[in-house]
Amino acid sequence: MADYKRLFLAGYSYYFTIVTHRREEILIDNITLLRESFQESKCYYRYSINAIVILPDHIHMIITPEHVEEYPKIIHAIKYNFSKRFHSCHEVTQSGSREKRKLKPVWQKRYYEHTIRNEKDYLRCLEYIQNNPVKHHYTENEEGWKYIMFNP
Repeated sequence: MADYKRLFLAGYSYYFTIVTHRREEILIDNITLLRESFQESKCYYRYSINAIVILPDHIHMIITPEHVEEYPKIIHAIKYNFSKRFHSCHEVTQSGSREKRKLKPVWQKRYYEHTIRNEKDYLRCLEYIQNNPVKHHYTENEEGWKYIMFNP
């Protein structure tokens, strides 16, 4: 696999998908903890959330960081703060390397990120966020999902 290079372009917005470990459906049941994790990350990093949808096992969001080089730290802070306070009710197996590092099996190690290049791209990402609860059959229309927010 080729070395992955992140693109840091000042003034741009970024689209992310963050997924739970083995797609465990824990986010909606722990929505208060997730919201607190976002609030905690905002104590350290300045960014705006342009759009977000939270599903039981993953998050899609568009953020605009004040300092572009901090967006990996923003994602790390959200995941870390949630993981630190999350208590699972059942035993989850994980890889030996994660076990050695005493990582809680809460999130997938990696996340998807995309630099939004123009308005057409931005609108495409917004539409994807808006339609995601319908795509996954959590609701019949986007108005029926309460874990979604658009901040124009």
